[in-house]
Amino acid sequence: MNSTGNFTECVEINASAVSDLLMSVYILVFILGLIFNVLTLGPIIQQVRRKNILGIYLLSLSVSDMLFLFTLPLWINYYRQDHHWRLGVGSCSVAGFFYYSNMYISIFLLCCISVDRCLVVSFPLHFKTKRTPRYAWVQCAIVYAVVVVLHILVLYYDNLTDAHDDKKNNDRCYETFPMERNIAMFNMIRVGIGFFLPLLVLTVSYWRVLATVGQSPGLSAQAKKKVRLLSYGVIGIFSVCFAPYHDGTVDFWLYFLKQNQRTDSTYKYLSA
Repeated sequence: MNSTGNFTECVEINASAVSDLLMSVYILVFILGLIFNVLTLGPIIQQVRRKNILGIYLLSLSVSDMLFLFTLPLWINYYRQDHHWRLGVGSCSVAGFFYYSNMYISIFLLCCISVDRCLVVSFPLHFKTKRTPRYAWVQCAIVYAVVVVLHILVLYYDNLTDAHDDKKNNDRCYETFPMERNIAMFNMIRVGIGFFLPLLVLTVSYWRVLATVGQSPGLSAQAKKKVRLLSYGVIGIFSVCFAPYHDGTVDFWLYFLKQNQRTDSTYKYLSA
């Protein structure tokens, strides 16, 4: 929505190749993600029954991933309709809630796994006595509770009127553009806490793992190489999966600042 003084004008989001690209990506993610999670669920449950700490984290991550995947058909349909939701305000709110909640649950669970790996490798004797299944379950429960509560508050205070404006057939879901000031600032805080901070945690954790493993005389060069490739792979997968969305959010925020500066300048000029 563009605004100058007290006048507002909605921004049209027309059909484009971007919609087809996003739809294709979401279809691919849905199919591959569903297959991968179904195939790995059995072995993960076996590890949980053996009270394996990593298995508990992975089960919590798998549940989050499945909830996330079940929202993708709605978004696939959204992009197939060229950014027209056509399913009502309530379904948009629910889909957005599960989409964003489970994305950040997955991100913070990956942080928990990386910190757990770091502590196990760096402080094996001190950390072994405190590393129990209860410890893992409590961490997973805290991650779920904090993220869900925060997104419930966002959902409660969120205003989706612009996203479902029936005028000009403008039925968008979470795509009010340009954003209002409070939404723009919230998105930037979300990017900082929900992406850059976890990325920093992952990087520092695996850097510590690599440093500790590199100084270990009991490990072969092949074993050290495997740990190094695994560490790089986790950070790489994290970046590939979550960087594109957050990079787009930053771009929208920068555009918002640019447009807001123009609006302020125009308002001051007209008021002079």
